Amino acid sequence: MSITNNLTEIKSQLLAHVTLVAVSKTKPVSDLMEAYNAGQRIFGENKIQEMTEKWEQMPKDIEWHMIGHVQTNKVKFMAEYVSLVHGVDSFKLLEEINKQAKKHNRVIACLLQVHIAEEETKFGLNEDELEEILYSEDFRILENIRIVGLMGMATFTENTSQIEKEFNHLKAIFDKNKSLNTNNCQLTTLSMGMSGDYQLAISCGSTMVRIGSSIFGNRNYQ
Repeated sequence: MSITNNLTEIKSQLLAHVTLVAVSKTKPVSDLMEAYNAGQRIFGENKIQEMTEKWEQMPKDIEWHMIGHVQTNKVKFMAEYVSLVHGVDSFKLLEEINKQAKKHNRVIACLLQVHIAEEETKFGLNEDELEEILYSEDFRILENIRIVGLMGMATFTENTSQIEKEFNHLKAIFDKNKSLNTNNCQLTTLSMGMSGDYQLAISCGSTMVRIGSSIFGNRNYQ
């Protein structure tokens, strides 16, 4: 199946309110352009340098999403163009995104990453840490970021009931805090679900899915 056919098939299965992020990390620009020509405009990368190189080469109506773990000292390299940062897991990182966005006279949209998996290797805030940020005065004065939702990654397991429990847990945290409406925080996006579990994630309330191998295949160029 071609990238175009894969995209068409996946999009036909998605509900209208679900945003598809095409995870294009390690894929060459030619693959991304095939997806672009098939109508895809949102791409997700996990390395800032690679994302920047692609941004420089590709059409400027693309939304670039940073879906990997972000190091504070690398934020400045994407602040000019990034549309959404998925993995914000500390107030320190949020402050740095705010600082770099200000230099470019931009407001950068962010998702706060919540740790829902049983695996220790996954990043993210626990529920208390999340609320500590959202309801703090230090957060309210940040004018160049906007928290638009939450992101979480389920445990890598075949046990679908466990994955469903983790997704439902994140949805409950999202629902609990979505009434918070300030200048820099309106929770509208719930990003959970990848190639292997996106249909389950959508049934649990996801509004944004990150799909790579089901679109581009498993070929890896690096």
